[in-house]
Amino acid sequence: MLVGYVSDERYVAVADALFEFRQAESVTVARSTISGAVYADIQPGEYQVVLGRNGFGSKLVSVTVREGRPYQFRLLTDRLLGYMWPKCTVAGQSSEFRVHAVEEYELELWRYGGSKQFVRRIGTFDEHGPRANMQITPDGDFTQTGVGWNKNGYHSASLSQVIEAPQPSGLYYLHARSKSGEFFSFPWIVSPPKPTTSIAVLASDINWNAYNSFGGRSNYIHADQFPKTPTVNARLELTRYTEAEHRTYDSDTYQPLSLDRPDPFNHIDEAEQLTDPIAGRQGCHMASAEWRLLGWLERQQFQYDYYSETQFHFDQVPLDSYRVLILSTHPEYWSRAMYDRLKEWVFERGGRLMYLGGNGLNCEVEFLDAHRIVYQNTRWSHSEPQYDDQGKEWESRFDKRYESEANLLGVAFTFAGIMTGAPYRVVDDQHWCFAGTELKNGDTFGERTLHQRIPGGASGHETDKISPQSPANARLLAKGMNPDNGGAEIVHFETPSGGEVFSVGSITWPACILVDDAVARITANVIRRFAGSRAASEEGTNNPT
Repeated sequence: MLVGYVSDERYVAVADALFEFRQAESVTVARSTISGAVYADIQPGEYQVVLGRNGFGSKLVSVTVREGRPYQFRLLTDRLLGYMWPKCTVAGQSSEFRVHAVEEYELELWRYGGSKQFVRRIGTFDEHGPRANMQITPDGDFTQTGVGWNKNGYHSASLSQVIEAPQPSGLYYLHARSKSGEFFSFPWIVSPPKPTTSIAVLASDINWNAYNSFGGRSNYIHADQFPKTPTVNARLELTRYTEAEHRTYDSDTYQPLSLDRPDPFNHIDEAEQLTDPIAGRQGCHMASAEWRLLGWLERQQFQYDYYSETQFHFDQVPLDSYRVLILSTHPEYWSRAMYDRLKEWVFERGGRLMYLGGNGLNCEVEFLDAHRIVYQNTRWSHSEPQYDDQGKEWESRFDKRYESEANLLGVAFTFAGIMTGAPYRVVDDQHWCFAGTELKNGDTFGERTLHQRIPGGASGHETDKISPQSPANARLLAKGMNPDNGGAEIVHFETPSGGEVFSVGSITWPACILVDDAVARITANVIRRFAGSRAASEEGTNNPT
């Protein structure tokens, strides 16, 4: 009978895996086929199953075999991986490092700011048992439940893998290196116990999780749920590649994606430095790109407190203690509670928002608990117009469920210009954000960039524009020169409470800030105006160029 399928951490079929099905005194052996299918001459019932394959290790699981209900066995590749849990915490509190290694490894803590700064060595880890640091990945779809590493065999106090979060607040990375030289790094967001300055920056960890395909699902690969069988050939099977119009979201319901997973897309190479071109396709819109903004802030002596989006969702960011909140790079996925909290702060309590990213607040998410997030894509195609029953075009997935993000950001993502890069052209040179740049109407800026996935300029990758739902007083300052009139639009507006919003509408903006003088000057001008005298006293007279 067909007992089930076996796949790796990407939900790719594993061929030639060895199986023993144990029941009482009998043992039946089997081997997986090229599609990962496992056929065995057994009857339905309870079995202890031993499975493994070279390059993956082995494990023992208890399985109920059922006729017509194939079981999903999962194996984990022999590679160095890790993550912190929780992935964001408060200075002085603790997180656990969860590392998968099949040989001895060493671990160090680094802070990623104006440069990579070594904090301390955590230690060297290798127990007496063979492959004792090999983690055990659950069977089934663990993208929904989390991997729960360190749950098996880590109960002794002498095997504790908990470390205290240091001061100051910021983006930290754990550096893991195996005895044979393999390297893997993973992020840790550390927020302050209480506010220390007037500027807060949010890490887009909800967005990071949306792209994280560890386990075989992300919000872009099998977004709603797993298919019944593992992948054999991605280009022939995944709708991302087989659907000409890229209609990724064709379901009404979506299974959750857990934060409790390693995130290989946020790995940063050991040799990569702040001013280097960003290595890797995903790094250009995730933690590596956000580090460029943080590093620039520190090099220009702008003090900031660092938080995660998940902390903001759970109301752990004291907004009223800050004058400025900065969103960076690609904050695509937000909960309604986050949106309402931020909008109220800007429109009713005088908060100042800097949106230095693109395709932001585009889709609503719902938290089932502290780590499981449902991404509400609600039958959506980015490339085709979407209309309600009265013929009104929805501007985004967030608009379809609630309201357009343009009401808060002043701009909203559109498909035009996607996956292109270009400089901006000045439209309104009289605006104060251009002070000191010597830019005039018609001049261009933002040519230089560290963004390698979509090179071309500060307007790019995905771009936002003024929409019918933008505030009436949204002032257009500059527009990207991307093809098909797809350039990002820089806007500024004020609210009746004294709040202000400055939006650049481009994913590639933070990747330009270290190498393009105009992008740096404009950003600094906005920070100084928004933060006011308090920031000026903290930052001295430093003038970025």
